Amino acid sequence: MAAAEPQGRFGQSVKGLLSDKVSACTTDVIALTKQILKGSRSSELLGQAARNMVMQEDSILHSEDSLRKMSIITTHLQYQQEAIQKNVELSTNLQDQLKHLLK
Repeated sequence: MAAAEPQGRFGQSVKGLLSDKVSACTTDVIALTKQILKGSRSSELLGQAARNMVMQEDSILHSEDSLRKMSIITTHLQYQQEAIQKNVELSTNLQDQLKHLLK
């Protein structure tokens, strides 16, 4: 019986080592799974960032077009303002001439 006792301890020791190895392998598999999921998520995030960038680029192009149109409108308004100012000056001169003639 004394010989059976060391074999029992040896069997328990092997079972403990085996349990530790299984636990370590399980932990490694979990870590690997997390890393794979993180990697697949990063490609999703990269795709989303690319889509957002395209949308922003479209918005920038639209804004640039709007600014160009506003610049053209501003130029036309300046021409109209100058024409109105000349007409006001001419009408003031005409009013002065009419007043002078009516005296």
